Amino acid sequence: MKLVEYGQLNQTALVSFCGLNLKKHRSIFDKMEFNGLIIKTEKPLGKRTVTVYSASQKGLEFCRAIIEPYEKLFPRSSDTNGNDIGLI
Repeated sequence: MKLVEYGQLNQTALVSFCGLNLKKHRSIFDKMEFNGLIIKTEKPLGKRTVTVYSASQKGLEFCRAIIEPYEKLFPRSSDTNGNDIGLI
């Protein structure tokens, strides 16, 4: 949903927005890429390489057909710190 909302995000921003730990949850991104829901692009930035993710057409369709209707039926609620809880 964050990739649909923002278009594309670097790996650090995506992990942060989703409240995930990269070491623990890298397999989620790998599975989503394998299933064609997201596109991973590596862009050189000086001596480093930045990983950028974007939603694929299949990912956009999945979000609009499955995730958005689910969110309407079961809206997110906030925890005591004001953070959204529920579907990532």
